Amino acid sequence: MSDLLKQAENRLNKSGFMNLFSSSSKYEDAAELYEKAAIQFKLSKNWLEAGETYEKLTEMYAQIGSNHEVAMNFVESGNCYKKCDLKKSIEMFKKAAKKFSEIGRLSIAAKHLKEVGDMLEKEKKLEESLEAFTAAADLYLGENTESTANQCKLRVASLAGQLERYDMAVETFEDCAKHAAENNLLKYSAKGYLLNAGICRLCAADPVGVLNACQRYNDIDPTFPNSREEQLLKDLANASEAGDQDAFANALGQFDDISRLDSWKTTLLLRAKKKITAGGGLLGDEDDLT
Repeated sequence: MSDLLKQAENRLNKSGFMNLFSSSSKYEDAAELYEKAAIQFKLSKNWLEAGETYEKLTEMYAQIGSNHEVAMNFVESGNCYKKCDLKKSIEMFKKAAKKFSEIGRLSIAAKHLKEVGDMLEKEKKLEESLEAFTAAADLYLGENTESTANQCKLRVASLAGQLERYDMAVETFEDCAKHAAENNLLKYSAKGYLLNAGICRLCAADPVGVLNACQRYNDIDPTFPNSREEQLLKDLANASEAGDQDAFANALGQFDDISRLDSWKTTLLLRAKKKITAGGGLLGDEDDLT
């Protein structure tokens, strides 16, 4: 493998009369050698060396002028680095997405930004993850692939809620609910998205806004009126407005007995519960919803 790398470097450094007339040929020759070396590194599971070699390949194809090959080798590099250096992997996938965007392959660019978002979320880099999913959603929308765009927007909404960016979370969840309600395959998901939007409103200490929103949600989703999701939001909003922590907990308990609350909802509802005021003062920092 090291011999192949040396051969590639020698080919790049080789000077001669013919190179004056065919400068691209040395890059093509070097690219072929680097690719052989990269494959051998992969087969022997030398992931760092494989990632570095594929990264080198992007430079060769940039000199040749083959942008698609540049993008593809950024992906190959990212896949290799993913097994040994997550920071470099994210860097490569971002570069791949940028290059694919430049050549008009927006869906492929979005796919790699979505992968970046996944990796950043696992690393607890939520702000950067949100940015990646937002960019991915925009690119999918540019290709009129609304369903995939909305999958990314749901991730944006969830992350925005975690980051206490409640206005963004509410707007995005509501947009996703509207899209779902208009799609026969997705319409049964709309109530859940509207519930999430209402929970974010509660976290923003806006119980009156929740009650008003429930009226609008009836127009968005015809199955929302009299649903368990609507009743829960109304009960929580009324309990919050009254400063009644027990009523808040009882409403959640009744809902959770039938439909288990996921970790995202539990986290945000704890925040909403802590913001309930009693006699003008904030309640304590209890970490129990019941």
